[in-house]
Amino acid sequence: MYAERVLSGMRPTGRLHLGHYHGVLKNWVKLQEEYPCLFFVADWHALTTNYDTPHIIEESVWEMLIDWLAAGVDPSQATLFIQSRVPEHAELHLLLSMMCPLGWLERVPTYKDQQEKLSSKDLSTYGFLGYPLLQSADILIYRADKVPVGEDQVPHVEITREVARRFNHLYGREPGFEDNAREAVKKLGSKRARLYLDLRTRFQQEGETAALEQAHALLEEAQNLNMGDRERLYGYLEGSSKMILVEPDALLTDAARMPGLDGAKMSKSYGNTIFLREDPDSVTKKIRTMQTDPARVRRTDPGDPEKCPVWQFHQIYSDQATCAWVQQGCRSAGIGCLECKQPVVDAVLKEQAVMRERAQPYVDDPSLVRNILADGCERARKLAQETMRDVREAMGLLYS
Repeated sequence: MYAERVLSGMRPTGRLHLGHYHGVLKNWVKLQEEYPCLFFVADWHALTTNYDTPHIIEESVWEMLIDWLAAGVDPSQATLFIQSRVPEHAELHLLLSMMCPLGWLERVPTYKDQQEKLSSKDLSTYGFLGYPLLQSADILIYRADKVPVGEDQVPHVEITREVARRFNHLYGREPGFEDNAREAVKKLGSKRARLYLDLRTRFQQEGETAALEQAHALLEEAQNLNMGDRERLYGYLEGSSKMILVEPDALLTDAARMPGLDGAKMSKSYGNTIFLREDPDSVTKKIRTMQTDPARVRRTDPGDPEKCPVWQFHQIYSDQATCAWVQQGCRSAGIGCLECKQPVVDAVLKEQAVMRERAQPYVDDPSLVRNILADGCERARKLAQETMRDVREAMGLLYS
């Protein structure tokens, strides 16, 4: 088994807003405390839909990285890198494309959905069709076993699992695998070997998941196995062959749905955003001019918070006492809309003040960000090169 590892990325297509923070970045900050994490700038992915405006990507990369650091992503805990600075992503994508059935890509739900949403662009390109496979390569190149996603992105993790399984089935068959696996069993010692074989039988014949988990624990505890023998025994246990690429699991994120200024989902395309490091005066003006319950034409008209976009902000930013004050005051016309908005203004500005403070050293000295990226790209590339060495060997492409 490989070590636990989390991988996630973000496309550089413009300034980040509070939707990115509450939907993704807050979760990254939490995950970096719990697991080894790799977070990458998905610049090649941005080209799948923004191939005609590459200057937007180039301009966005560094600002996005500062936003990550402002949000609390810590380069001493997580590895930050740019996708295109690790060319092994492209090599693995190419090799996987040789064995990935076309139908797998065409059935990914976001393929037709994105074509419809971005109907103004010509997305009948090879790159757009193949971007789910590039995502798979992004994950598999680091043998990441956890990918934080929302419900709508689960199919991308599923196709990655299928690709890894197919690759291991096609290329994980080393000559004499069964004989080598049986020799590796002996290295466990007689008592552990008997237990391993019993657990293997129970899993393969009876489908006992508890037996599989027990066998995994047994192998993890075994001290005298080299990496090759350990992989063989995992493969032999599960009825497959040598494991080269790791099947990742979707790590479902419990992210708050960040509303936009109009109550719809916050999105640049809707023009309803508050940017992560926006000027305080601009933020104040945006919130103070937010639309409210249309029933409150006059100050004395009672309203319904459920019909007001400002209430959605209170649910994210306000404590129970403030929420109760809003409910009672709005429904009784005891408070005006500007009074209701003020706690939201205060909370958003307080949150952003911390981000601006974290970001300032990087704004003042851009070389700090570039140094972080240089270190991160180097660390990421070492991991990617290890995987590609095994991939090339499995496919007979080492020529040594």
